[in-house]
Amino acid sequence: MPTPLTADRLAVLPGIAHGFFTRHGGVSQGGYASLNCGLGSKDDPAAVRENRARVTASLSARSLLTAHQIHSATAVIVERPWSTEDRPRADAIVTVAPGLALGVLTADCAPVLFADPDAKVVAAAHAGWRGAIGGVLEATLAAMERLGASKARIEAAVGPCIGQPAYEVGFDFEAEFLNRDPDSAQFFARPQADSGARPHFDLSGYASHRLSRAGIAPVQAAPCTYAQAEHFFSYRRSQARKEADYGRQISAIVLT
Repeated sequence: MPTPLTADRLAVLPGIAHGFFTRHGGVSQGGYASLNCGLGSKDDPAAVRENRARVTASLSARSLLTAHQIHSATAVIVERPWSTEDRPRADAIVTVAPGLALGVLTADCAPVLFADPDAKVVAAAHAGWRGAIGGVLEATLAAMERLGASKARIEAAVGPCIGQPAYEVGFDFEAEFLNRDPDSAQFFARPQADSGARPHFDLSGYASHRLSRAGIAPVQAAPCTYAQAEHFFSYRRSQARKEADYGRQISAIVLT
């Protein structure tokens, strides 16, 4: 059975189970070893289905749902399971339905899990840089509030994603961020004193900042996916190694 990482403030909430799953505990082989949950990967579909079934069982859920992620700010509310073919194009999922595990797939982007234990509302969001600056986390909170959640009660945790030392970006990337969100300057750093060095971006820090600015005090439990090849899949690492494809880890939350 897979053993996920957990966030302390989510782990103590009654009636809620969650996990930031690593690449361990599945049946996939080769470069996908072993808990690849990515429907869009080139892995054996039967292995991916088994891996997702193991995640579902470990959370004592009846279904595990993931969206067709498009790096958007779209959050959808779900009441019942959907088929793989019918999954919506979105980057956050919200529910009040017990037993529906909400998952996001990542391989460097930041997974963010949310819960209001009193209103019994949970959510999962996929926050790449486009989604984060576009407002996916705020859209998730707004959808939760439509279902009765309150920002005063919502707990949130940012999970494993690419760390700043590994996340080198272009000058145009930095300029776009500063233009759209001037407060983001604090999340860019140069690894050297040389002012000409390319900037590195702190994705988990920025996601946490967006949550804080929205009134949520997030838990930041975010080891670097790029640096820890033994434990996590990483798109950027696969590109650096010129690998043909890469797996995706899953992060999920459910009302039990």
